[in-house]
Amino acid sequence: MMLTALKSSLEKGLCALSIEATSQQVDLLIQYLVLLEKWNKVYNLTAIRDPKEMLVKHLLDSLAVVPHLHGVRLIDVGTGAGLPGIPLAIMCPAKQVDLLDSNSKKTRFLIQAKAELNLVNTQVIYNRVENYQPSELYDGVISRAFASMNDMLHWTTHLLKEDGVWWAMKSQQGFEDLVALSGGVKIQEMIELLVPELEADRMLLKVIKSSA
Repeated sequence: MMLTALKSSLEKGLCALSIEATSQQVDLLIQYLVLLEKWNKVYNLTAIRDPKEMLVKHLLDSLAVVPHLHGVRLIDVGTGAGLPGIPLAIMCPAKQVDLLDSNSKKTRFLIQAKAELNLVNTQVIYNRVENYQPSELYDGVISRAFASMNDMLHWTTHLLKEDGVWWAMKSQQGFEDLVALSGGVKIQEMIELLVPELEADRMLLKVIKSSA
């Protein structure tokens, strides 16, 4: 029925993205989608209500970055309902993928999702990004929520190792004038993301933290 159709669509999407997934990972992604739909009715985690639309605009959109990521310790800042962090934690069990948000309703959902999905490679951090001081710096900071690249760089630079990477997920038209980026950073790559069934252009910007 609905779950069978969602699972089939997810498997097709993963194939189109050239991402290999175990049956357990597929099941966990669907379980997360079900949790998101259930909690969304009360907590208003996302404006998207239809599970099929959630699959494309949330799950597949998040998963599109999987082939491009590197590093062992990542943090998803302004993660909201856990996007892209939870799908990344499911698909990258060898990585630590932490989830940071300052919205208490959303972090309550994240704590529940972490428990139900048994995600041992993530921690939920309820804090403002500028106030969070990690015990160990991260290899990468990822977000699809920040309004501008300069804001992302400014508010998260203290989380990142030297030569660490910012991964910014945006629509193509969402990229502002990158010439105006603050110093101490180097744009390394702009990657076009082809998200199955998504009628919108998506980009992943890779920026290196550099002292040069």
